Amino acid sequence: MELTRLIVKGGVISPGELQEVVNIALEEGLDSISFGSRQDIIFPKGFKSLDKTTLGKHHFVYPDQKSGNNIVSSYVSTDIFRNTNWLTGNRFLYILEEFKEQPKLKVNITDPKQQLVPLFTGHLNFIASEHEDYWYLYIRLPKWEKIEVYPVLLYSWDLAKIYYEIEKISEEDSIDIETLFVLVSEVLDTNNRTIDKPLNIPFYPFPYYEGMNRMGIDQYWLGLYWRNNLYDLDFLKEMCDLCFECKIGKICITPWKSFIIKGIPKDRKLEWEKFLGKRGINVRHSLLELNWHLPVAMEWALNLKTFLVRTLDQFDISTYGLNFGISEYNRDGHYFTSIVIEKNELPAALESIKIRDTYNVLFARNFDPNTREYIVHSQDIDKLELPTILIKLSRKYFEELGNSTAETNENPQKKEKPQLDIYQCQECLTLYNSEYGDETQGIPKGILFENLPETYCCSLCEAPKSNFKILELVKN
Repeated sequence: MELTRLIVKGGVISPGELQEVVNIALEEGLDSISFGSRQDIIFPKGFKSLDKTTLGKHHFVYPDQKSGNNIVSSYVSTDIFRNTNWLTGNRFLYILEEFKEQPKLKVNITDPKQQLVPLFTGHLNFIASEHEDYWYLYIRLPKWEKIEVYPVLLYSWDLAKIYYEIEKISEEDSIDIETLFVLVSEVLDTNNRTIDKPLNIPFYPFPYYEGMNRMGIDQYWLGLYWRNNLYDLDFLKEMCDLCFECKIGKICITPWKSFIIKGIPKDRKLEWEKFLGKRGINVRHSLLELNWHLPVAMEWALNLKTFLVRTLDQFDISTYGLNFGISEYNRDGHYFTSIVIEKNELPAALESIKIRDTYNVLFARNFDPNTREYIVHSQDIDKLELPTILIKLSRKYFEELGNSTAETNENPQKKEKPQLDIYQCQECLTLYNSEYGDETQGIPKGILFENLPETYCCSLCEAPKSNFKILELVKN
């Protein structure tokens, strides 16, 4: 289905801008909007073209327009999930501001230590290094078969100008990474740095991103998720007013069809909870609901997800740390979930015959989508067989958890499987894994759960230590 999109640079929008967008949608006779996987806002088909005075500075991309790609950023994760120390929210905003013209290519600007925003789904993927203000660049231009690493680290304030130069060069045919580097270096005087070590992407479980959660000492962040990805306009309008009252300047869209509000003052938390309660908003979906990526406005995908979630829920299966994608057949290498369910294309000759859809199931190496390597587990599977396969894969994930993180492409070594010390909060399903510790509360790696202080509480929902139970791993 062709849809109208609104570009939201970096997935960051102010309450005032969102309220303007809501008013435009209301004037069009709509009652809801949706969010896209590139942190943009999506409107249903039939959205009329608007005159420039109505549009203001908003950048709409209509179904018949080819150009217009949103810049994806992990600004949404700063201050609430693990992050590279030097990469603050303000750094992100300054860098995004440098992109004055709408990019024609897909750009990702991300922190490798967070798991919420995918790193490699752009044509140009800028990924923060450990050196302050320096970034790796992973490129896969539209006609390239594989992703390539740009040979130097790039300075924060050069990212935009390097992007625009590459955008110009990319229109020429048969450009490889070496030629690209030479051509950019000839034109631009940039503050590059030598790559002294390859990018290290630590594997962390997929985070729980919904509900009211603690942020620092005296603030909270709120994640909101609608199962059908249809966000009520009247609710959003009222919510923006509440943001104004609380002096909240930014609303962040995630790639998971949800959004996050950061910086809710501690003394206004109850007011927000009342607001959500009066509206009947559910903010405690199970992680089994939240860890799915679906194509926008595809009813078959939503129906399949609903069937799978209900079935897995009946089996009481834990999928903490995993995420799932549903997609039409597409082997272009742009998947970004641990497990992918592909719907096979129906041969043209059979389209007129009523025939059941079949699916393929793939999983990322080590269940880490950042490896960008997918293994086909099952092919041509009927819908009714999918839950059993997903249960097997989730068990495989927990059995291997902790003994594959040290493997690399260059030197895969068999590691003796360590004893797992993983406890789960019974309120919000957050895990404490002694292998990772808990950076948010200053607990280093290697501290066993039993050795945590009795004052320890869940870093998300603040449940006490007594609310954690050891995670029992089911063996085949």
